[in-house]
This record gives sequence, structure tokens and C-alpha cells, in this order.
Amino acid sequence: MGNGSYKRHIAKTITWRLVGTLDTIFLSWLITGNPLTGLKIGFSEMATKMILYYAHERAWFRIKLPDSQKRHLIKTITWRVVGTIDTILLSWFISGNPLTGLKIGFAEVLTKMILYYFHERLWYRINFGLDKRNRAKKWKRT
Repeated sequence: MGNGSYKRHIAKTITWRLVGTLDTIFLSWLITGNPLTGLKIGFSEMATKMILYYAHERAWFRIKLPDSQKRHLIKTITWRVVGTIDTILLSWFISGNPLTGLKIGFAEVLTKMILYYFHERLWYRINFGLDKRNRAKKWKRT
């Protein structure tokens, strides 16, 4: 496992968190009707989700499933379970209402799965941090 994989996973963590946070802020604002609550929920997730996402990314790096759409779909589902539980708990804590937490968490299931799937597919096309893939491409060109 090369040093580049850590850089890749950190970069993926940051880009996903930006996309995910914007989605959370928007959905939380729509559901609560309060933009400040949306911001509080979205920004509180920045810390928890970055840690959880990085751990998820490292775990999946060790799983020996071939790179495919099936792998990306399974990875999407496992991340969404972790992410939804985190969102529900944070939204409940910040809003003070368990029903609000459930509404926000379940609203995100669909939007986040779609966004995450496309994020994974995009990163699959990017060679940043994949030393083996980069070396293989160099060999093919020569």
C-alpha cells in the first residue's frame, strides 16, 4: 500500500464532505424551515463525517472486491447506512426533536446515495494517489 493511497483517501474525504455538507444544509433548511438549523447540522457533520468517511475509505481499500459498478454500489450502501445514522443522531441533538432527525436522515438517503455513487465513479476515473495504476499507464505508453 503506497503513500499515495492515503493522499487519495484524504482528497476523496474532503471532496465528498463538501458535496455532502451542502446537501445536508439544503435538506435540513427545507425540512426545518430554518437556515440556521441547516447550517448547524451541516457544519457539525463536517467533523464527524470526515472521520467516519476516512475510516470507511480505509476499510474498503482493504476489501478485495474487483473495481466495478457492483463494488461502488455496495460501497455506496454501506456508507449511506453509516452516514444516515450519524445524520439522524446529529439532527435530533441539534433540533431537539427526534422526528426532525428521522426526517432529515431519511430524506438524505436518496440524495446522498445518488451523489455518492457519482462521486465514486468520478474518483474511479482519477488516478491521483494510485501509484500502481499510474505506473501501469506509463508502461502501456512506452
